[in-house]
Amino acid sequence: MATIEEILSLTKIVPVIVIDDSRHAIRLGETLVEAGLPVAEVTLRTPDSWQAIETMLKVDGLEVGVGSVKRKADIVRAKGLGASFAVSPGFTDEVGQAAQELGLTLFPGVSTPSEIMSAAAAGFSVLKWFPAESLGGINTLKAISAPFPSLKFIPTGGINAKNANDYLAVDCVAAIGGSWMVSRENLKLEKFEEIKNETIAALQIVGRKS
Repeated sequence: MATIEEILSLTKIVPVIVIDDSRHAIRLGETLVEAGLPVAEVTLRTPDSWQAIETMLKVDGLEVGVGSVKRKADIVRAKGLGASFAVSPGFTDEVGQAAQELGLTLFPGVSTPSEIMSAAAAGFSVLKWFPAESLGGINTLKAISAPFPSLKFIPTGGINAKNANDYLAVDCVAAIGGSWMVSRENLKLEKFEEIKNETIAALQIVGRKS
């Protein structure tokens, strides 16, 4: 099984997904794999999130991560279900320590130099930078990452088809997180063919699918 770092290197895109109805999970997971995107971050933003994650973990060829992780209990549950990774909107010692103790890959969220220093001091080297566009976008990311040349970032928040490659051109960027290829509305309406086409187009944009 590929490590999540290898998957990020391959795809460069992590779809950030909100699932309102867990019945859509299997079809969505299969759609992503068919499109050539073997990774998904399912956020803990709806009552059906955990059930959707558990269901998507049954899809062959898909590495499923748990997003919007905020508590130790979230890490414990994600690990117990067999999630490949977790993503948090911010960084706390509790969440970081739980992930390290359980051996679950965590991409902690950071916004400021102090948060970056805290996460790095705790042993994390790939960090989610969120919310990217609201924080000032690429110029801010270049400036804020300069003192930390050994760290990599996954900018998320406001990333889309128009600016994806601009972010990926920044040396410190390991991958980008985005929701445009799996919109919440398309998922609610079960427009899986459209989701597949959007995902293929996203991979073509970053030069990862011909």
